[in-house]
Amino acid sequence: MPRLSIVAFAFVSAATLGVAPVSAQDAGERVNQLIIYGDDPCPQSAEGEITVCARKDESERYRIPEPLRAAPTITNEAWNNRVLAYETVGMGGTLSCSPVGPGGSTGCTQKLIDAAFAEKRSSSEVRFGQLIAEEREKRLSTIDTDAADTQKRVEEIEKQYQERDRAAQDATNQNTAGSGTGAASTPSTTQPKQ
Repeated sequence: MPRLSIVAFAFVSAATLGVAPVSAQDAGERVNQLIIYGDDPCPQSAEGEITVCARKDESERYRIPEPLRAAPTITNEAWNNRVLAYETVGMGGTLSCSPVGPGGSTGCTQKLIDAAFAEKRSSSEVRFGQLIAEEREKRLSTIDTDAADTQKRVEEIEKQYQERDRAAQDATNQNTAGSGTGAASTPSTTQPKQ
């Protein structure tokens, strides 16, 4: 039963402490976390979206997830863990996780939190937060080259626009200059009224 409560606490803490997707959503990014099997392709990330794929073996596709396969029984517990549990018998006081003494409940909570994080660290499950951070790092590593390429394209487009504008102005100046000289050289046939 204690193992079951630790697992339940781990799931609750994982749900509340999963800050990587929340912070990514606050930054305007949508995070798509997928588990893919075998040689299935990982879908490409769209604009404003980070797609993170965790690859598992093809034989795992239709199986019960690994954390749920083993039944938590006393026979599965290591002998060392049983001995460590006996070492704390008779302890009382602050952070002791005993029903008597000052702050016993605080110690139980701390013990439960420590056990949950130890289980999480030793778990073989996929760590999506780490995969998201790696994907974000990969995107940020190319931002300078992408910005330089974009700047270069913008400068080329501006140069082409200025050349077209200059050519249009030259053509307009030639037309006005040509029509102005032609009018001055032709004498007027009408006589002014007196």
